[in-house]
Amino acid sequence: MRTLTIAFALSMFSVFSFAQKEKGWIKLFDGKSLNGWHSYGKSAPGKAWKVDDGTIHLDATAKKNYQSDGGGDLVTNDEFENYDLKLEWKISKNGNSGIIFNVHEEVPTYDESWRTGMEMQILDNDGHDDGKIHKHRAGDLYDLIACSTETVKAVGEWNEVEIICNKGKLELKLNGTTVVSTTLWDDNWKQLIAGSKFKNMPNFGTFSKGKIALQDHGNDVWFRNIMIKKL
Repeated sequence: MRTLTIAFALSMFSVFSFAQKEKGWIKLFDGKSLNGWHSYGKSAPGKAWKVDDGTIHLDATAKKNYQSDGGGDLVTNDEFENYDLKLEWKISKNGNSGIIFNVHEEVPTYDESWRTGMEMQILDNDGHDDGKIHKHRAGDLYDLIACSTETVKAVGEWNEVEIICNKGKLELKLNGTTVVSTTLWDDNWKQLIAGSKFKNMPNFGTFSKGKIALQDHGNDVWFRNIMIKKL
């Protein structure tokens, strides 16, 4: 019976993997290596980024300013335009991180990924000071739009994310619920930026395509099941 159960599970996994591939999903993380990724402005991933039990793990033991020593934001080698991005994340107690997208990696003009890319916040809402700030909580479009409803799970649990960016329409989902929906690049978008901390960054949130970044904010964080579909 045990052998039959394992065989059934493996067959279901194969069917799921095939179905995902058939629907156009591309794995951005193979579960074994950091192939296809590098630290922002570098040619390879920093030593603080590790593959740990099928996850991408930022080991933030050693600190350097607000980030990790040997870390930096982990960025895809490829750029994407009009896409559906899915992944799961888990944050450490009191932790802070984010998923930054439409990143235009042009160093030294832009010294950080968040100079150009928008961020879906990852946070321990109860343990980190940013949890006290409006538009800085988990699932928010950081400093721009707060979640319509909060669906984040407890620290140490996995959260499912979907970011759909398609022809100027942006939708953020957290654990199956749409928490942010907006239109990019119109007058309202420009007003949102003008009222944010990004107001003095002239090219922030203006690029229709770019790279995906996993943020190093100096706290342990884990990511898995990272995949994208071109729309």
